Amino acid sequence: MPVSVDIISVGTLSRNRFWNETSARRPAHATTTLLRSDETSIIVDPALPPEILSRRLDERTGLEPSQIDTVFLTNFCPVHRRGLDLFRHATWLMHTDEMEAMRRFLEDACTGATARGETVEELIEQEIELLENVQAAPDELTEQIHLFPTPGVTPGAASLLVLDDDRTTAVAGDAIISREYFAHRQAYEQHSDAAQAVQAVAELVEIADRIIPGHDDWIFIG
Repeated sequence: MPVSVDIISVGTLSRNRFWNETSARRPAHATTTLLRSDETSIIVDPALPPEILSRRLDERTGLEPSQIDTVFLTNFCPVHRRGLDLFRHATWLMHTDEMEAMRRFLEDACTGATARGETVEELIEQEIELLENVQAAPDELTEQIHLFPTPGVTPGAASLLVLDDDRTTAVAGDAIISREYFAHRQAYEQHSDAAQAVQAVAELVEIADRIIPGHDDWIFIG
């Protein structure tokens, strides 16, 4: 049976250089997607604040947050997870490489936080505590929903591939950040590794029939 794929909220960038924007114009938030099969309901990148995301989930699917059993984060950037508290009951998953990279980053940041003030140290500790509640995603979340590492924009970012009989859908996260970036076959300029980011774009273009980018609406290939 095909996996149901619904975009709950279309994300946006704070600044889109393809629109000739040179400074932030709007609050950034990631695209939020819901994947449903007989086995599970997975919300990917719950980016909006909880109250707003709850309304969007109802508007798009008629579901309550309590009916979602799994959250998958394509990366650990805050704009991809503002609505996490809405799904405290669910299992939170992320690629293990992203977990390890973020843990190292936060631990290093915490080492020097005291010199910058107690507030900074508290914020970093909150981030570490949040990360401790995230589990390593398996290679196969279900028989038809597979983890697909796409590092580059962040060190351990990962997409999800939805494998149906007649097409492959990639929930790409920031590996393909918007339709304009895709049209130019360009990776996002804010990245941890430029070569990896470019490679991730090429691999997703090769493997997917349709793509949900990190901060935009559907992309159909072919």
